[in-house]
Amino acid sequence: MKRVFLLLTGVFMSTIQAQERPKLVVGIVVDQMKMEYLYRFSDDFSKDGFKRLMGDGYTFQNMHYNYMPTYTAPGHASIYTGTTPANHGIVSNEWFSRSLGKEMYCTDDAAVSIVGNGTNEEGAMSPKNLLTSTITDEVRMATNFKGKVIGMSLKDRGAILPAGHFANWAFWYSKTGSFISSTFYGAELPSWVGEFNNEKHYLPYINKGWDLYKSKSTYNESLEDNNPYEGKLYNSKAPVFPYDLKDMYEKNDAGVLRSTPYGNDLLAEFATKAIEKESLGKDDITDFLTVSFSSTDYVGHLLGPRSMELQDTYLRLDQTIADFLKYLDKNVGKDNYLLFLTADHAGAENVSYLKDNKYNVDAISPSTIRKNLKDFSLKTFGADLILNYSSFNLYFNKEVVKAKNLDLDAVKSAFKSYLMTQDYVKRVYTEEEILHATGNDYYLNFIAKGYDVTQNGDLVILDKPGYIEYQGTGTSHGTTYTYDTHVPAIFYGWHIKKGESYSKKAITQIAPTIAQKLKVSFPNGTEAQVLEEVFE
Repeated sequence: MKRVFLLLTGVFMSTIQAQERPKLVVGIVVDQMKMEYLYRFSDDFSKDGFKRLMGDGYTFQNMHYNYMPTYTAPGHASIYTGTTPANHGIVSNEWFSRSLGKEMYCTDDAAVSIVGNGTNEEGAMSPKNLLTSTITDEVRMATNFKGKVIGMSLKDRGAILPAGHFANWAFWYSKTGSFISSTFYGAELPSWVGEFNNEKHYLPYINKGWDLYKSKSTYNESLEDNNPYEGKLYNSKAPVFPYDLKDMYEKNDAGVLRSTPYGNDLLAEFATKAIEKESLGKDDITDFLTVSFSSTDYVGHLLGPRSMELQDTYLRLDQTIADFLKYLDKNVGKDNYLLFLTADHAGAENVSYLKDNKYNVDAISPSTIRKNLKDFSLKTFGADLILNYSSFNLYFNKEVVKAKNLDLDAVKSAFKSYLMTQDYVKRVYTEEEILHATGNDYYLNFIAKGYDVTQNGDLVILDKPGYIEYQGTGTSHGTTYTYDTHVPAIFYGWHIKKGESYSKKAITQIAPTIAQKLKVSFPNGTEAQVLEEVFE
């Protein structure tokens, strides 16, 4: 009996000791990527990029964001924390904080300064405003801080928030053409980053300009080049190929690269250099690299989802990803890395395009909304009671309300009634309604998950489907509707089977799924709902 017990104990212990982890986890976020782009541009993709990920990995065809507002900073934070803005505190890209009484930016940190060649305004950044831990934080702790975590993006928020609180480094792009960081991570850049910056990798892209990647006939999934729904790239005469990036650079700065597909190429170059110089994935202690491709968002905002420029950006990104996967195969090992790809939000159709095709919707300028709210306040209450309107949140000036001997509930009710008369408004919710949400109201549930009582407003406005609080050209995002919430989610590589799911999933399931795959603690704010399909 004793021998049987010892044998069973040995089997159990060997099972524990046999626990594996990948050498490297790679998280890829594509900024403003609609799931639909993987379908629409599929015929023109290579077999080695997006098609390789979808064909050999596990694809969640019906992945969605589950809160509002669907913006870049809360998107990145939600992917990596496994929770929503109500918990992790990143309620927008920039917002008016009720508790602080001022506007703030998601990664602002006055206690740190820039490291590298840029302005201090670009570099005074850290993850201090992120209230919960990330999956990258949990990997760092699970490896006793021996596993490296490095985050990178063209945007500060796309680098900092995914990398979490304990990252070795986060790097983001400066208008000088260099990748920079802050003293939160270290006193000076690693030598390899300085060498990369000194080589000015951005200049060859600037000098060759931006022309179509493939023959013009390839772009039959897009509207004509130079259509009325596109904005102009850095005051170019018209939104048409080819673009003289050298002229734009000379009149502006190296930031012009962000609004071209070459921003993604430069970031991929930087990522491979990081893997090489930081020896990521070279031992049995799991490292984590987060890469956020931002150029898709810049191009989408400026030129819109039906532009040839956007299609060209995705065709080039497909090749960039193909090359990156080949690099990982060779330098980390095909079976040694776990990769996931998703997006921080999707994006709406251009409103003028919809109107011209007989859909009765409109674009609303945020400045017009603010003016109309002020006019209503002056007419109704004899004073401007508006403290701030931003990110669909309306804040009242409580001191003025009190000084005028007004009842705050009556003020809220009056503004709510007024807003409901506006063509673009579907619903208006008060703070009290949001905090007492039961989950029965579909839209209120989104808003409650994106609402932090210490930071958000007294009223939150939900626009009608199709309306955008934006300018006339290009596009934007931020709402509860599927055109803003439906994003790709693909798992690939280490211990991932081929397959696909069409059941609806939430973006907050990605981080706890990675935690379970790696057998590390869940990020501390997550509800810990996992994507069970990748374990079957």
